Amino acid sequence: MELREEAEDERQNAGRGGRSRPPKQRTTWRRALRKDWRLYSLLVLPILFLLIFRYVPMAGNIIAFRRFRPGGSMFGDEWVGLRYVELFINDPTFWRAFWNTAILGGLTLAIVFPLPIVLALMFNELRSHRFKRVAQSISYLPHFMSIVIVAGMVLQLTALRGSINQGIEFFGGEAIPFMQLPEWFRTIYVSSEIWQTVGWGTILYLAALTTIDPQLYEAARIDGASRWRQIWHVTLPGIRSTMIVLLILNIGTFMAVGFEKVLLLYNPLLYPTADVISTYLYRVGIISSNFSYATAIGLFEALIGLTLILTANAISRRTVGTSLW
Repeated sequence: MELREEAEDERQNAGRGGRSRPPKQRTTWRRALRKDWRLYSLLVLPILFLLIFRYVPMAGNIIAFRRFRPGGSMFGDEWVGLRYVELFINDPTFWRAFWNTAILGGLTLAIVFPLPIVLALMFNELRSHRFKRVAQSISYLPHFMSIVIVAGMVLQLTALRGSINQGIEFFGGEAIPFMQLPEWFRTIYVSSEIWQTVGWGTILYLAALTTIDPQLYEAARIDGASRWRQIWHVTLPGIRSTMIVLLILNIGTFMAVGFEKVLLLYNPLLYPTADVISTYLYRVGIISSNFSYATAIGLFEALIGLTLILTANAISRRTVGTSLW
């Protein structure tokens, strides 16, 4: 229909003695590849990395439905169907790890996610550029520390003779064995996440703040808006799309609570609150060599993450018009 209308316009222009517009050349992927092959060549290594370490290993998920024995076929020796799914569904230890993962993921999402936004807004309100750079550098530093170092610092601070207990005893209290009481683990874990990740998380928000038109702030000031009103009506709407995208990504990794930090911090006394799916998989799959059972649990966790990110993306697209795709 469009081609017919374009041909009719060209005939009318020719009949009027005017020049017909040259037909638009459609850009094909071959033409784009030939023109910008140097840029596309930069994608070769990332694509190979994804194929080798992300997509090819997906074929191993078949052993969630087949019995795998070390030394046998890498895709299992015999078909067992949903046997391993039934095993972990009826396993109370799995459900303990599942709910611990959900609680830690929910606390991290509810507490850690908003803090970089608040810190970025505070940095944006600073008038001294020198103090702003120093404060940003200090807040970034914990992100560059190894998780092993962070876990070691947490263990030292929370030890019976650590700095926290020394402060408690100084004010007349009794020392608390933090790493022996399950009820303290979630507080310690979330606090260490705040210290390690909040500063680094402000980078994207600070970059988004630079794209806001300064004239919007001038118009708000002319209308008599206070600083709080400017933040609420200008700043936050200006970074809303960035907030939504990062929220969707965080919801997608809701069940992927940090394996390394939990593994380094917990001990058998803390299993009731510290044992998460990733550490449970490590003990079952790597230490106990029950690979098929661990694969079934990992596949279940991946399906939950996929469902969460698809649901969050759909809700965001319908409610605020911003989404990943």
